[in-house]
Amino acid sequence: MITIIGGSGFVGSRLISKLELKECINLDKNQSPFFSEITFIGDIRFSSQIKFDIKTKTIVLLAAEHRDDVSPTSLYYDVNVKGTNNVLDKMDDLGIKNLIFTSSVAVYGLNKNNPDENYLLDPFNHYGKSKMQAEQVIKEWYDKDPEGKSITIIRPTVIFGERNRGNVYNLLKQISSGKFLMIGKGENKKSMAYVGNVVAFIKNRIEKQELGFHVFNYVDKPDYSMNALVSIIENKMKLTIPKIKIPFWLGMIGGYSFDLFSFVTNKKISVSSVRVKKFCATTQFDATKAQKSFEPPFLLKVGLDRTLEYEFINPKEDEILFYSE
Repeated sequence: MITIIGGSGFVGSRLISKLELKECINLDKNQSPFFSEITFIGDIRFSSQIKFDIKTKTIVLLAAEHRDDVSPTSLYYDVNVKGTNNVLDKMDDLGIKNLIFTSSVAVYGLNKNNPDENYLLDPFNHYGKSKMQAEQVIKEWYDKDPEGKSITIIRPTVIFGERNRGNVYNLLKQISSGKFLMIGKGENKKSMAYVGNVVAFIKNRIEKQELGFHVFNYVDKPDYSMNALVSIIENKMKLTIPKIKIPFWLGMIGGYSFDLFSFVTNKKISVSSVRVKKFCATTQFDATKAQKSFEPPFLLKVGLDRTLEYEFINPKEDEILFYSE
């Protein structure tokens, strides 16, 4: 039996669709839009709400607080760190030794030089810091009693795909509208991951149950520059995007202006200095380790094509959407 924690979200819904339902349980604070029959409501911040079937052999911990604009910031640590610790305590109670945990490349920080899994962790925001601390909690739990344990920590880059409403979707939407303006030179490269490949990798790790403590970056290669990404979307959508480029410093001034407006009005704005900084940053990561043991079912360009087709060319409108960063 596999218990997926946080399976009502974007990645979890796709993962469950690839597994045998009779072998799955979903524990989430929200009801699943697709798999209500196997979903139990629970919040990992509260130990009393974490309940596993006694037949559970593997935990897949997807639940996380991950948006850029979470308030108060203590929620990152309550969910991502304390919640993880609560799950580990429950695993000990039932003698469960197999764990797959989705962390994030946010633990490395911005503008790093293609870091691999051994790179120094240097998160720049609360999300990255809380994920780093959660990893440390898991490592301490493993080291305390490693006998028979199979631990996989996956650090995916930004995940995109059909039904997702996150940063990649917003970027694709802007470009496909034909009104996109580049901030910066557009030479910064972006590592990305298509959801179909991410869930295939998680499924691969579930099936292997490889003993020991394992950490993997997950990225679909190649890493496209912003200019190359715009070109791919132009060709797919049969568009011509304006070639005007806004200097980075001017984009940051605009971002800080929106920050101030958001603070004064107490309203969340889609543009911020953090998002401008992330847009212009190089977010490129080494995924050699995962590539050596796993063949993704989709090429990155195929994932982009499928997403563009589903969302913009022949859009589906069933109102089942997932909002993330």
